[in-house]
Amino acid sequence: MRAMTFLEGFNHLEDDCIYLEIIEKNEGNREELPYYYYVIYLQSGIQIGKISIRIGHNKHSYYNGNIGYEIYPEHRGKKHSLRACKLVLEVARAHGMNFLYICCAENNVPSRKIIESPGAKLQEIKVPPKDYIYYYEGMPAQRIYRLDLLIRCNVCIIMV
Repeated sequence: MRAMTFLEGFNHLEDDCIYLEIIEKNEGNREELPYYYYVIYLQSGIQIGKISIRIGHNKHSYYNGNIGYEIYPEHRGKKHSLRACKLVLEVARAHGMNFLYICCAENNVPSRKIIESPGAKLQEIKVPPKDYIYYYEGMPAQRIYRLDLLIRCNVCIIMV
């Protein structure tokens, strides 16, 4: 496995409501892709969750997504996870990714709404195969979405 080069400039990401602070840059292993891992804070400094962005594509990203997020229960329902997802899209673009897989359990309606909001398209609903690392941990059927990314340039925005 080739070592990944983590890019500078992505240790802190923010919008007008939340900010992300890097807590880990992990090179991955044979099965898991390299990833950036952040804590999510409100602009007031209150920690409200975590998010990761996995760089690249493999079986793991297909069944578990390129983005994984968790918002603490008392802060759910305010679209903080959508805001955090939009912030980490810049990391994926900077690594030359043209699309991401984003997944959730089949019955997770709140996550489904967050994933569909930026235009992710459902690819399939599928129970992970027996040779997938989390199959024997009881991973339920996943809604597997693909989100095509826009590449930004100084003059235009083009769809890849």
